[in-house]
Amino acid sequence: MTAELRHLRAFLAIADAGSVTSAAAVLRISQPALSRTLRQLEQHLGVRLVDRTTHHLELTTDGRRFREKAYTAVAAVDEALDPARLRPWPLRLGHAWSAFGRHTTPLLRRWKEKYPQTPLELLRVDDRTAGLMSGKVDIAVVRAPMIPADADGLLGEWLCNEPRVAAVPADSELAEGGGPLTLADLARHPVALNTVSGLTTLDLWPEEMRPDAASTVCVANTDDWLGAIAAGNAVGASTSATAEMHPHPGVVYRPLAETSEVPLMLIWRETPVGSGRPGHPAVPQLVALALDVLAEDAQGTG
Repeated sequence: MTAELRHLRAFLAIADAGSVTSAAAVLRISQPALSRTLRQLEQHLGVRLVDRTTHHLELTTDGRRFREKAYTAVAAVDEALDPARLRPWPLRLGHAWSAFGRHTTPLLRRWKEKYPQTPLELLRVDDRTAGLMSGKVDIAVVRAPMIPADADGLLGEWLCNEPRVAAVPADSELAEGGGPLTLADLARHPVALNTVSGLTTLDLWPEEMRPDAASTVCVANTDDWLGAIAAGNAVGASTSATAEMHPHPGVVYRPLAETSEVPLMLIWRETPVGSGRPGHPAVPQLVALALDVLAEDAQGTG
């Protein structure tokens, strides 16, 4: 007998349901027919996959090992036969704010010229990994401190470092002149913090000059952050990418002295073993193109 896809689906239904009876109901076939299909698969493999001697059905050691292979095989077939996959498969690039700064438009244009068969979708997702850990995107551009400590299974590529900037109301005394501001200058005012996807926290300030937490203006996204500053309710700190991507008539950006630069990175998921869901095949091309675009810009300004 040659094992077929139906044998794999039958085995996985039993493994997921925990009983032949429940699996038969899910597959809408009779219990004897499902049991017969399972026996055929076991005979083909020459091993017992399911232990039927216990009160509760359990997978054997070989069954647990084969389950991962079966998942991968079935998922690969489903992927290949999905009509939607016959159309261009968009590469979803997430960002929480400001994307690649001034490099965003050159990157998008270069991608369209070089890989016209693969649409690149730039999506803003307001969370720390810009939608990567929730599966909303295939790859994400983030500022390194935004990556949660428990974000396991990620691969990453450093792109560049961005200097920090202060964002202040256009009609405030802090907006006067063109020189840099300091953390001490900002500490005298309420500070706007994007607590959902933002980079800055009160830990940026040394403890002896830390702004009063009670006067902190907490917002959920970049739009509200800019609105709070433009309205004169707060000041803020971000990176140069925000100044490049979000000019605002009510906000003035000035260099923020005595602060470290922020690493800009691309991150993507490491494909879990046995998941059957390989990552987007164009991820390496996007990483390479991003590095090229930033390197060309560095040479042009060097």
